[in-house]
Amino acid sequence: MISYFSENIKIPTISRRKTSAWIRLVASRYNRKIGEIAYIFCDDKKILQINSQYLKHNYYTDIITFDYSENNTVSGDIFVSVSTVESNSKKFGVSLDEELHRVIIHGILHLCGQNDKTPEEQAQMRTEEDEALKSRLCD
Repeated sequence: MISYFSENIKIPTISRRKTSAWIRLVASRYNRKIGEIAYIFCDDKKILQINSQYLKHNYYTDIITFDYSENNTVSGDIFVSVSTVESNSKKFGVSLDEELHRVIIHGILHLCGQNDKTPEEQAQMRTEEDEALKSRLCD
């Protein structure tokens, strides 16, 4: 089950049904099933608090993924700072919709075992995001 929540902001306008189907499709490419996934859309203040409290990082980020996956079933809480996603969309010259969906799938890719710590992993993650975005069902 994939759930969408918000904290301190309005949930972004996305088709939950199509986005959830797309997420399942991408996870299936990694031979994964969807368990319990919760997207929590929040503001920068909340993401900074989570980053500081749980990861000991004192900076803003667009996404934080908590992985509760077991075996081939992906589960987790995915916090998305919509403010940072919006800033990044302007910085990278892409639409807010595209950047938001890139971040949404980024969290799923982490749950499917993709990492982005090294430059090589970051490049691979970007390739995986691009491939996933190509298969997205339009909202």
